[in-house]
Amino acid sequence: MDLGIRGKNVLVTGGARGIGSNIAMSLASEGANIVVTDINEEAAVKTLDAISGLGVKAYFYSMNVADSNSVTDCVKKIQNDLGIVEILVNNAGITRDTLLIRMKEEDWDLVLNVNLKGAFNCTKAIAPIMMKNRWGRIINISSVVGVMGNKGQANYSASKAGMIGFTKSCAHEFAARNITVNAIAPGFIVSEMTNVLSGEVQNDFMSRIPLGRFGSIDEVASLVAFLASEKAAYITGQVIGINGGMLM
Repeated sequence: MDLGIRGKNVLVTGGARGIGSNIAMSLASEGANIVVTDINEEAAVKTLDAISGLGVKAYFYSMNVADSNSVTDCVKKIQNDLGIVEILVNNAGITRDTLLIRMKEEDWDLVLNVNLKGAFNCTKAIAPIMMKNRWGRIINISSVVGVMGNKGQANYSASKAGMIGFTKSCAHEFAARNITVNAIAPGFIVSEMTNVLSGEVQNDFMSRIPLGRFGSIDEVASLVAFLASEKAAYITGQVIGINGGMLM
């Protein structure tokens, strides 16, 4: 199935590894040109090497999504080197898990700054470009815990819940310019972020998943590719769960 994104320019934040890397690979396999931003250059180079074999343009820029100046400077470089960004995937995210009464203020601030403010900074920098072009796709990677909450993740859950409200507001604001904005809320997806969880925590999650398995990063990447495509042109302002039925 041709998704209609061949030749489109895509920016994937936090695209050096994990879910972000697979999203970049999935979109590249559909013929899109890829810009990966991250603070981990070593991992990003490996992702670009894999993408380069797909016959599309691929670039890496070091960018701190929590720093508006870093984002603005990076977007200017992308425009000079590649052209306008037509698809934005706000994927960059971190965790600093602990119970609220033990949580340091700096760990709250850091997670909110990267996960939520980062999406704000990138969207604010790129939305005017999309509006002028009268076409765009913005896909925000939220989380199931942004809907249901989770013990020990007050900061992460708050950032992902904020991203859902941000998504809906942006969808209202940009729709008249043919820009769709959607959020994906993954459940337990096997990745570097979840591999560090204890067996006890993983077993607890598994017991709550009706499909009886964890999700894969390829499944998340495929959903991103669909939302980026012309096939999803009438979908905006939505939060799409991909969680094996853990939350219905």
